[in-house]
Amino acid sequence: MQFGGDAAGSVPGGAHGTEEAAAGGVPRASGVEDGALAEALEELLASWSGRTGITVETWALPGRRVPARVARGVLVAVEEALSNVERHSRARSVSVAVTAGQDSLKLTVSDGGVGFSRLAFGRGSAAMRTAFAELGGVLTVNGTPGGGTTVSGVVPLRDR
Repeated sequence: MQFGGDAAGSVPGGAHGTEEAAAGGVPRASGVEDGALAEALEELLASWSGRTGITVETWALPGRRVPARVARGVLVAVEEALSNVERHSRARSVSVAVTAGQDSLKLTVSDGGVGFSRLAFGRGSAAMRTAFAELGGVLTVNGTPGGGTTVSGVVPLRDR
């Protein structure tokens, strides 16, 4: 699935119970209902791509519902990763993969932007790491100068 190009501005907001952010009309994580993560991600990615003009290549979305607390944490991380792509990367596209196995959920968000050469310790990186840590998971942010940035994380789907 790919978002971008002619679809700009054509995605309705507010479906699936998400709240609109004050800036930019991007759906916020607090409203994801009953673990419907794939639907919330589709809405988020289409809305964000339409607003920014940056193409989103969706490689995978979970094929099943996940616990609502996990869905909220994943959406927080994806929203922040997309915000960083928009503000810092100068990328023309971003790739997103979210897969849910029997015991864990894996997230990867990668862009082909400018990357960075030092560890990522800003507020956004901290928010993403915290969202996953609160769920018993781990999240990393890696950049390569001139080669883009990749956010990767894994979170358990079962109670700790």
